[in-house]
Amino acid sequence: MLSYCVKVINMANKSANVSVRVSPEIKQQAEAVLEQLGIPVSVLIDTLYRQIIYTGGVPYPLTVPKLPTLDAINKADFDSMMEKGYNQAIAGEGVELDAAFDGLRKETT
Repeated sequence: MLSYCVKVINMANKSANVSVRVSPEIKQQAEAVLEQLGIPVSVLIDTLYRQIIYTGGVPYPLTVPKLPTLDAINKADFDSMMEKGYNQAIAGEGVELDAAFDGLRKETT
């Protein structure tokens, strides 16, 4: 983990410090996106805080996606999913393991 301190300055020249700990990879990826957008981290944090105040909460949903579990799938649906995967593997339609995990990582960032 990397310690991360941002000094937020508002238009009235008042300032406050915000300190957070994030993994270096997350910090690097997020800052690369912000740089492309031309937004300093301090502006993003100030904007987020303002939206929290404005909305009275976090301005985006904080939910865990509902993924199907074995308990929620009946045997016929499970067998169908397994057959589909097997047929894709036989037909060579699979994805290399590293490529599959790279794709998952991109979806979560």
